Amino acid sequence: MGRRNSHKKSAAMLDSDDADSVSSSSTVQTDNMLMSRVEEVQVDTETFLDQCLDALYEKRGSTREKALSSIIEAFNNSLELEFVEKKFATLLHQCLNSIKKGSAKEIALASHMIGLLALTTGPGVKAQEILEESISPILDALKTRSEVVKLSWLLECLAVITFVGGEEPEETEKSMQIMWQVAHPKLGPNVAAAKPSLAMITMVVSAWSFLLTTMNGRTLNPKSWQESITYLSSLLDKDDRSLRIAVGEALALIFEIGSLEKFCGDAKISDDNSVDNVNDSRKLMSIHGLRNKILNQVRSLSSEAGGKGSAKKDLNSQRNTFRDILDFLEDGYTPEMSMKIGGDSLNTCTWAELIQLNFLKHFLGGGFVKHMQENHFLQDALGFTPKKKLLSGVENRMSNGEKRMYKSPNSALNKARTQLLNKQRTLSQDKNSGHYAVAFADD
Repeated sequence: MGRRNSHKKSAAMLDSDDADSVSSSSTVQTDNMLMSRVEEVQVDTETFLDQCLDALYEKRGSTREKALSSIIEAFNNSLELEFVEKKFATLLHQCLNSIKKGSAKEIALASHMIGLLALTTGPGVKAQEILEESISPILDALKTRSEVVKLSWLLECLAVITFVGGEEPEETEKSMQIMWQVAHPKLGPNVAAAKPSLAMITMVVSAWSFLLTTMNGRTLNPKSWQESITYLSSLLDKDDRSLRIAVGEALALIFEIGSLEKFCGDAKISDDNSVDNVNDSRKLMSIHGLRNKILNQVRSLSSEAGGKGSAKKDLNSQRNTFRDILDFLEDGYTPEMSMKIGGDSLNTCTWAELIQLNFLKHFLGGGFVKHMQENHFLQDALGFTPKKKLLSGVENRMSNGEKRMYKSPNSALNKARTQLLNKQRTLSQDKNSGHYAVAFADD
């Protein structure tokens, strides 16, 4: 059938008049010129990136900073897969050198670049190498507390490379512990015990929550997170709305994955008769007390009155966020969000999905739309399928997507959450209005 159509097209071309022939010839020439220009642009981009890479060897810090900025811009504007394939190791090690020896600005840029490199490569051997090679330099850089911007990019980088390259839950939890020690240094000796700023704590909570979205509650080590729920609750009382919002979303996520007990400082409460029932009762009372305290805090922040000098936009954002959290805690309803990307819709229906989307959108900045349209890994992670991808017959999963499926809130884990939420809604219908209705099945 295809050959017949081909012969018909050939016959039609031969039978056409001179004008059609001239037009066809002109079209072919135009197409060839356009293809040539595209190839020239590609060659020019590769040459430019090679020059920027060479500039990372220069002694002058300002030269390296400019080179990093240029590479970041290129990676935001397009997926530089061929360049990464050829120069991956060189680019990674030069960025790591910048983290080890550069100024605060250079460290921030290098951290951003390493995160982009991980997102471009997607999960696999390269992403694992990025994580393994970067952990130690990032940890060393975090110990020297200085500019918030530098520390923020280090934390975001750590979150992204763990999100992409962390194959085992233990790797993810290790990164989460590093972050936690930045905000709450008394939990460990690896980070200097200087008091972190509220802005720094906000960034830690955001990055920590982002990684928590990839964790199955069963794999969390309760010994690592003793009394962390009490600490998060205390942060809701801080006079910083950005921090309150980040903490509120983190708490909603903890409830969503059904792991409140693991963040309360007690091991799993056993039904075994050999366990001291009195101690179990005290533990249960303590957990229910924390639940009620958090519920009251959420209710208060959802309707907080504007004080003198308070920014109306920030106040509205806080109210809206905590109203959503209150609806979730009382009735099991999660916020549904939809955004357009090139005419296609990206939807979220769980706290995990919303946190992942907001974090990656912030990290990629102006490159978010481009990556969502062309980066198959991000499309797979966020459950986004552009129409052109469907029409081209490309599968909605990467060849090695199974390695990541336990991390995606749009797959098996999401189904489990959906079942949990349905259960919560059913239970809430049997409660009186205003009552704390969520009966989470803690592990």
